[in-house]
Amino acid sequence: MASFHVYAGATNTLEHPAIRRITVADVFDALRRGFDDFWDKPSHYVFLCLIYPIVGVFLITWTSGGNALQLIFPLMSGFALLGPFAGIGLYEISRRREQNLDTSWRHAFDVRLSPAIPAMVAIGIMLLVLFVAWLLVAQGLYAWLYGADAPQSTAAFFEDLFTTQRGWTLIVLGNLIGFLFALVVLCTTVVAFPLLLDCDVGAYAAVETSVRAVQSNPVPMLLWGLIVAVALLIGSLPFLAGLAVVIPVLGHATWHLYRKVVDVPADKKTPLPPANTERDDRHFPYWLRW
Repeated sequence: MASFHVYAGATNTLEHPAIRRITVADVFDALRRGFDDFWDKPSHYVFLCLIYPIVGVFLITWTSGGNALQLIFPLMSGFALLGPFAGIGLYEISRRREQNLDTSWRHAFDVRLSPAIPAMVAIGIMLLVLFVAWLLVAQGLYAWLYGADAPQSTAAFFEDLFTTQRGWTLIVLGNLIGFLFALVVLCTTVVAFPLLLDCDVGAYAAVETSVRAVQSNPVPMLLWGLIVAVALLIGSLPFLAGLAVVIPVLGHATWHLYRKVVDVPADKKTPLPPANTERDDRHFPYWLRW
């Protein structure tokens, strides 16, 4: 791995990749290409992404049993905040498929060999901070509206939520605040992780490029954010099981959206690991070796 660096790229210089203008048709084409990548080996990617619905069910069970029903929606919607980081392995699969290389699900873990891992982790920590902040704000809003007079059962909670003024206030304000958090994540990370995987530009340039991508293409990018939100909602309905399909499709589509938006010169791109070092895993934990 290259020397440890986060803010700038490996050469300690700030890169500013060019941004292309795209259309709404490009967004849907990226989504179609993402589905094509998923359909290439669907069972592999469903297996890879089963962790998301499993964790989601665990969190919902925990909040339900721990008298924290008000956190169910913030936890579920939080998938959208962490999604850009969760899809890193899927971006790698799409990158390999572009070059007609093996796309076994195990290659999703090849990202650990990327020289941009420190920058990816830094932005991932930023997303985690936003996720925790969202949960704290959601809990604060609930405490402000309900105080000590909170419903004590699941039935009472949902009845109060949909039949009282404070319940609808919680729904409306909660969604507005959640939208603001999601907008921040969209603007700062929409192409950040695919860019770092493709070109080691550093965390600052990755976030700055994402902001410029949204500024140059506000309508297509807002449409993309809406597609992600709706897809995650649909995937969450059948006990979160649909996330095992929705997340890989969105992950692959994100890579293709990045390809359409960001113009990185060929000589700036990070090459795939050479065949003779790609599986040199002796310095990794045994559970990451194949």
